[in-house]
Amino acid sequence: MKVLCVFGTRPEAIKMAPVVNAVARDSAITGATCVTGQHRAMLDQVLDLFDITPDYDLAVMAPNQTLNSLTSRVITGLDAVLEEVRPDCVLVHGDTTSAMAASLAAFHRGIKIGHVEAGLRTYDLSRPWPEEMNRRVIDVVSSLAFAPTASSAENLEREHLGGRIIVTGNTVIDALTETAGRIGKDASLRKTLEERFSFINPARRLVLVTGHRRESFGGGFVNICKALARLSERDDIEIVYPVHLNPNVSGPVHELLGALENVHLIDPLAYLDFVYLMTRADIILTDSGGVQEEAPSLGKPVLVMRDVTERPEAVAAGAVMLVGTEPERIVTETERLLDEATHYQSFARAINPYGDGKAAGRIADTLAGRPVSPFDPRAAR
Repeated sequence: MKVLCVFGTRPEAIKMAPVVNAVARDSAITGATCVTGQHRAMLDQVLDLFDITPDYDLAVMAPNQTLNSLTSRVITGLDAVLEEVRPDCVLVHGDTTSAMAASLAAFHRGIKIGHVEAGLRTYDLSRPWPEEMNRRVIDVVSSLAFAPTASSAENLEREHLGGRIIVTGNTVIDALTETAGRIGKDASLRKTLEERFSFINPARRLVLVTGHRRESFGGGFVNICKALARLSERDDIEIVYPVHLNPNVSGPVHELLGALENVHLIDPLAYLDFVYLMTRADIILTDSGGVQEEAPSLGKPVLVMRDVTERPEAVAAGAVMLVGTEPERIVTETERLLDEATHYQSFARAINPYGDGKAAGRIADTLAGRPVSPFDPRAAR
């Protein structure tokens, strides 16, 4: 089995790194890796952390390019790679434009597609946009649908898609387990990380924030910043916000929050640093899909600043709450977690609905034709 792994953004790289390494270790599989290069600096950080050297780099990013121009550049660039490698299967991840374009390029050549993190749905094409469309397109053309959870598999079954469905757990838990374990075992590394974030007052509770979704550009991010500004009036918390480089995010964030004493606006973090901050955080405010999956595994309450989520499992388990982008709701729910110990503990249960750290192995076993035992979250808790 010859497998080509294709990814391009930092979140994709984090979630595909365990798969790339599992494929590389498997004697029954010949693996190659192609990156599209969308998040250049952040992508390279992840590749270094997980010791991955890509075989091909499309370097598709161009100034002010549209989604259509990005799609065409990925398809054109990858077509030459497919001609050279001639893989039996192309593995893509999630819901990015690069993943959707790569799946179309493989489909047009009659190559099987394996979709890692298949079956996630909001059933609203505008939220998240364009991710909801991207993942539906990928699932339609995939031969192997690696669903992270049973509910994701049920979505695929209801849609009567033709691919084989395998419930694997989410590979982000593989990456998180490996990275958190490295921090826990290496005292020197922990000391380095502590010194790097020495600006955080340890006497205050830490609220970690991430936000970057396109559907919140404009008024949504202004509202999020207003909520954070109100929360910053408390003298018992520190807010740390690694700010996305997109000017639609960084503009309002720096304008509205830049002068506040206990709000730390920092550059985007390497994955190792971000995992460290998640382990230190008391509460996490996010619109990120990956963080929704990771934080419950660390026992951290998560408030999701979106109106809908394609990851309902942790919401159902009580570890995650959707709060939208209205300032009043964000402030109310954050302060309730800060002020009501019983409510906080009801969120902070160390549940793991998304994975057991063995998802990449299940994917490699499937590709190699070996029997696979599906992920069972009840056994992972």
